[in-house]
Amino acid sequence: MIRVLVVDDDFMVARIHVGFVERVAGFEVVGVAHTGTQAADAVARLRPDLLLLDLYLPDRFGLDLLTDLRRGEHPCDAIVITAAKEGDAVRAAVRLGVADYLLKPFGFPDLEERLVRYAAQRRLLDGTEVHGQEDVDRVFVRAAGTAGTAVALPKGMSTETARLVEDALTAAPETLSATEVADLVGLSRVSARRYLEHFVSVGQAHVRLRYGATGRPERRYRWVA
Repeated sequence: MIRVLVVDDDFMVARIHVGFVERVAGFEVVGVAHTGTQAADAVARLRPDLLLLDLYLPDRFGLDLLTDLRRGEHPCDAIVITAAKEGDAVRAAVRLGVADYLLKPFGFPDLEERLVRYAAQRRLLDGTEVHGQEDVDRVFVRAAGTAGTAVALPKGMSTETARLVEDALTAAPETLSATEVADLVGLSRVSARRYLEHFVSVGQAHVRLRYGATGRPERRYRWVA
């Protein structure tokens, strides 16, 4: 489970964010903080993996808090959740290596997409064995939020969903079926199959057949780009 600390000065908004996180498989909320001081204390005590971090806290700016946390004993990841649209805030967040930046107001699907993407990137980083420059490049490209899905997608496909499917494939230690990808990403099997076959058609994934005792062979996919 990915342990999440929700940091927001508004009690009702924080409660909503807690409810959103608890609806996403693989995540659990371990605490809530409403000030920078509370957040720092909670990080030291609860050791979360991820902060959902508001920037406008009553006692300090959220990115200043994150800077201090990165120097501490438990430098956790962060997804910024804020109404701050200033370019300086966005650039500072990028420099600090935040996992994502989500503007208020937003709905559950917006946060769910970012949490799922964060989980996939975390699995990729945790599971990567570096044998050469190619492995290093793959980690840095994915961690930076870019993707091989830059190849033009057919009409009706979204870049965001394609990226989630790609993340599922790249994080998997073995091949995956369309059904397994659908379960990981939260798609129908038909939709997952469509994205997978697109990746195969442009050379970003390989497919092999697994033959069982009866019925059609199962198509198994592996990311190669």
